[in-house]
Amino acid sequence: MDMVPNKRILLRQFATGTPDETDMELSVGKVSLRVPPGSGAILVKNLYLSCDPYMRGRMREYYGSYIPPFVPGSVIEGFGVCKVVDSEDPYYKPGDLISGLTGWEEYSLIEQTKQWRKIQFEDIPLSYHLGLLGMPGFTAYAGFYEVCAPKKGESVFVSAASGAVGQLVGQLAKLHGCFVVGSAGTKQKVDLLKNKLGFDEAFNYKEEPNLDAALKRYFPLGIDIYFDNVGGVMLDAALLNMRLFGRIAVCGMVSQTSLPSSVGIHNLNMLIFKRIRMQGFLQSDYLHLFPEFTEKIIEYYKQGKIVYIEDMSEGIESAPSSFVGLFSGKNIGKQVIRVASE
Repeated sequence: MDMVPNKRILLRQFATGTPDETDMELSVGKVSLRVPPGSGAILVKNLYLSCDPYMRGRMREYYGSYIPPFVPGSVIEGFGVCKVVDSEDPYYKPGDLISGLTGWEEYSLIEQTKQWRKIQFEDIPLSYHLGLLGMPGFTAYAGFYEVCAPKKGESVFVSAASGAVGQLVGQLAKLHGCFVVGSAGTKQKVDLLKNKLGFDEAFNYKEEPNLDAALKRYFPLGIDIYFDNVGGVMLDAALLNMRLFGRIAVCGMVSQTSLPSSVGIHNLNMLIFKRIRMQGFLQSDYLHLFPEFTEKIIEYYKQGKIVYIEDMSEGIESAPSSFVGLFSGKNIGKQVIRVASE
């Protein structure tokens, strides 16, 4: 059998606090370019890998989540765009471009193939199948339309608005006829939101000593929809500024994921006083909408109605630093690792 080197990123140890590059390590193994006969598996060459904040939750020893933790000493997993090298699955042929959950390595043997998708739209950048057309894009779509139930003319606030999910939520809200404000952590990101992504307003939360006052400045009549990616003090402030019958889609809690224990939420009495609906969700709850999502987003993209921002790093070696950078706001847009060209 043909054996080739295979660079891999392993979880060295469970992370405590903010993840560090030392929680991961680069290892070089070997892999056969042939799938074991009769296994029904496929062997893929990983082209692009996705860095996503939810992966931090898999770096701790906690078994009560919707997805199990990584195993120390094993290859880290994440979403990827891959090329099939060899296949024992009749649905996938060598040369097919596919996307799904793969290893952070150069080559991966995939034994469970049901959740994978063939990439049909080759006139769209391949890496976009990890962002705009991938899990973050679909999270934005399902969260905004299904959880937020928007109406034309409503006021929408998006936190972490320049990130993989937030940037698309804001653009979808604008296309729906809403007034949209986003928060981000640098002047560069604020400028991006207003000048490239089409938000009506944006602000740097790090420059706001009082988030309640900041939201009252941008939403003097209150917020109808808050798309929450961060939790913490931003959620506290948003609760104070919601309008009657407002909706809060709880997509992420990035401010809480690295804390040893979650900080309590304040102002929950507003849920009663203002009859607010606050709902957490996963994109996997809405998979029946994925074909509709793909059709609409591709149409918007080709018509120039939406744009998508990526932050691309080169080589599997860059994966640990790229992942750690998510938690300090280092990335601008969707963080992607280019492992190889086709």
